[in-house]
Amino acid sequence: MALHEQAGQPAASDQLINVAELVSQYYTLTPDPSDPAQAVSFGTSGHRGSAAKRTFNEMHIAAICQALAEYRKANTITGPLFIGKDTHALSEPAMLTAIQVLAANKVNVVIQLKDNASQGFTPTPVISRTIIRHNLANELVSADGVVITPSHNPPEDGGFKYNPPHGGPADSDVTKAIEVRANALIAEQNRNVKMLSLEQAWLSGFVKEEDFMEPYIDDLYQVIDMEAIAKANLKLGTDPLGGAGIGYWERIAEKYGLNITVVNKNVDQRFAFMRRDKDGKLRMDCSSACAMAGLIELKDKFDLAWGNDPDFDRHGIVCKSVGLMNPNHYLAVAIDYLYRHRKQWPATLKVGKTLVSSSMVNRVVGRLDKQLAEMPVGFKWFVQGLANKEIGFAGEESAGGIFLQRDGETWATDKDGFIMCLLAAEILAVTGSDPGLHYQALTAHFGEPVYIRKDVAATLVQKKKLLQMDASVIKDDSLAGEPIVAVQTHAPGNGAAIGGVKVVTENGWFAARPSGTEQIYKIYAESFKGQSHLQLLLDEAQKLVNSIIH
Repeated sequence: MALHEQAGQPAASDQLINVAELVSQYYTLTPDPSDPAQAVSFGTSGHRGSAAKRTFNEMHIAAICQALAEYRKANTITGPLFIGKDTHALSEPAMLTAIQVLAANKVNVVIQLKDNASQGFTPTPVISRTIIRHNLANELVSADGVVITPSHNPPEDGGFKYNPPHGGPADSDVTKAIEVRANALIAEQNRNVKMLSLEQAWLSGFVKEEDFMEPYIDDLYQVIDMEAIAKANLKLGTDPLGGAGIGYWERIAEKYGLNITVVNKNVDQRFAFMRRDKDGKLRMDCSSACAMAGLIELKDKFDLAWGNDPDFDRHGIVCKSVGLMNPNHYLAVAIDYLYRHRKQWPATLKVGKTLVSSSMVNRVVGRLDKQLAEMPVGFKWFVQGLANKEIGFAGEESAGGIFLQRDGETWATDKDGFIMCLLAAEILAVTGSDPGLHYQALTAHFGEPVYIRKDVAATLVQKKKLLQMDASVIKDDSLAGEPIVAVQTHAPGNGAAIGGVKVVTENGWFAARPSGTEQIYKIYAESFKGQSHLQLLLDEAQKLVNSIIH
């Protein structure tokens, strides 16, 4: 896709949201139960939508929370429910709705204590870590959690995702049950939703505030060699992109004696400080060089810099050597480093990756002589492996990753942008080379792949057709001039359906699948034979998809 003429440039005033109007739409507009596009729909990262489009409104969140309360009761989840929110405009009203419904259902809700440091915001990985910590100490009374965030989506969007007692993203059987019940409630105009007034909820005794921030920061040394980073006296920079972890970096620097400069301390629900993404829109995507242009321009002022998305489950690593690293490149470097330097990790630990992540990871894992666990898209597939300490590192192509503590114990079971950024600093501190230079060493050994992901608009009907693809859609025995060696509709790591198809040759592959959260389908392709071969892969993939959906 050609870059928008304003990609990487400051936001235009006419594209900034009207926050008051958006919040008003949240409370006043209601979904049409007969329109599937306005229904509750849990994709790979929860339910997402926008108030103006009647896809994320008070009726949605009230119904979801009623369904969640009923799910907890049916499954005897009796511990506290930890709620975090990010800095999107719709996150605050959605949290208030959640409190009103959950308190009415006598669920013990715990939210972040609102102080100057946290400002009441809580990143996704902090909720996951809080759940893990609680349940280790309280085996008989399990806690779970909710994060109210649409991740890196534009400012007008809202999102709601559920993390069960294992601490990670809910599996599809859980989200489907909640989704079905929520839509049934909406069809009845939420008549069976229990809901207190906000004042009643605060006085109910079922809502309390705790500090999630300091315990998380206090534990970071268990997963990252913070002492090595401090001793190296690195000059580090970060742009939180106005996200939920904005108050964390200065506290981390203070506690561990690190030299971290926060280059942007603004919290603005319009995200007016953002640079425009490749399509000209405002999107807080820390893996996009266009969105991250402001920090990239400052790269020579720091030994290493990084950014995060609004809920801090993703990372963007900016090196002096290469600028913003491609997320796939950093995954390969992180894996290579961790499995060489975590001496307390059992030798049997697997490496987790999604099928659409770079096959450079496959080659690195082969050289490490480790077992690869390739999963479908969606971090939920890694949860059990992390919880059971069978997977040491899990990562996905969209700049998400997590790994075990230095002693091999479980840190968390959701993506953690904090530790992925701090790991880059550890790599530089311990080895003397930044992650960009480490990736160059990998390409010198394995060859240099080229990778692309293309997003194409798609209707619900077209997405459903793609979701039903099986291996029979591949009629040829070659792809882009090479024999096909594998056609995958199920993941080798766990046998689960990938919701699409992946076709592999010796030096390249493509995968096609519908998005779980947006009205698009995605084509991924990678080649170890160069750009022209990559284009052939992409062209043949696009031709196949067109033949299926039209």
